Amino acid sequence: MAHRQEDMKKIFKNKIRFAWDNLHPWLKNKIGEPNTDSANELTWPAPHGGSIFVSMTTRGGTVQFLHISEFGYICQRFPDKAEEIVTGAINSVHSGNMVSIESTAAGREGYFYDFCMEAEKNKKENRTLTEMDWKLFFFPWYLDERYTLPNADFLLTSEDNAYFKNLKDKYKIDLTDAQKRWYVKKKQLNKDKVYAEFPSTLEEAFSVSVEGSYYAKEMSKVYQERRIQILPYDPAVKVDTFWDLGVNDFMVIIFSQTVGATIRIIDLYYNHGEGLAHYIKVMEEKKYRYGKHVFPHDINVKDMSTGFTRKQKLYELGLMNVIVAPKLGIEDGIERVRAIFPRFYFDEEKTLKLYEALGNYRKEWDAKLGVFKDTARHDENSHFADAIRTMGVVWREELNLSTDEQEYYNKETEQSFFS
Repeated sequence: MAHRQEDMKKIFKNKIRFAWDNLHPWLKNKIGEPNTDSANELTWPAPHGGSIFVSMTTRGGTVQFLHISEFGYICQRFPDKAEEIVTGAINSVHSGNMVSIESTAAGREGYFYDFCMEAEKNKKENRTLTEMDWKLFFFPWYLDERYTLPNADFLLTSEDNAYFKNLKDKYKIDLTDAQKRWYVKKKQLNKDKVYAEFPSTLEEAFSVSVEGSYYAKEMSKVYQERRIQILPYDPAVKVDTFWDLGVNDFMVIIFSQTVGATIRIIDLYYNHGEGLAHYIKVMEEKKYRYGKHVFPHDINVKDMSTGFTRKQKLYELGLMNVIVAPKLGIEDGIERVRAIFPRFYFDEEKTLKLYEALGNYRKEWDAKLGVFKDTARHDENSHFADAIRTMGVVWREELNLSTDEQEYYNKETEQSFFS
């Protein structure tokens, strides 16, 4: 499978045609010369029959063996094509035959990521695979005996040593000095791309944010500095919430505790099709001691059916300490978030959807021009990114709020069932 015409021809020439041309003459004679020899297909007559081809679709056909190359890239850049491959091409491979997929990881979303995680889960749970299940093959860089630098004697940095110590402690990966120095040199050359091109673990392979991601560098740092941990709730510190009121009632609530210079994002809730009363009930059930609740500016828009704003409805439901974030352009809001990103720590389990979404939040891809547009791609990830942007818009060094906002906050504060 290929996703573009030019790639189809290139794969056929470099993989299939090259292999056929270099087969041993004895084997070639046994098989016989193909009776179709085109730019993308070799076909043999009876008695052997059959063909080898590169195509952009196999829908409607019957394929004995299907190989899909760089599927992660296709899922990232061409989601419609990925959909066609899954619903068309893979379904054309009938029972008893085989599908293989190989790819460099490209972000924590899409079919390739889902297939890998499903296979990894089956492996960890030691499940017996059916003929319709994926089996995962992961090849970390250190299994290749060539990847060493035996004659190097430079010192490793404290950051390098911390990385290798984590591999040993968490994953039981014990590297030689020669392997460590080879890896360090590769990292100097590839920068953050080293985690995708030369991953040590499956988790690391998918930790690199997708191209065009607004927070690619920031999320790479989060993974490098191991700022995704189990973060227990501290009852001594108030929990602030930051909201996104999305289209079609898609809601996201981020729960955070500020401890010194760190912003500990300890919890996350999201849903759609529910009224505000549902979200208030969820918050109450969490039994947190709440501080302020920050909403985007559109909370002040009146509901045409009731004549009341959502903010008024929240007061009616008992939620006080409500702050309305000022309206700010998306790009300016993103810059505000980038400024405080080094402070973020994420709960590994409860906020998984959030940090995955931040890594996947990206610019729209223009397939015709082959460039990223200046506009954000609107998808499920954008709701979580909007909620974190609500935080970035109001954040201040001292009180996390501007003077005007603090006065407003004090004025609006009343006793509520959250206190």
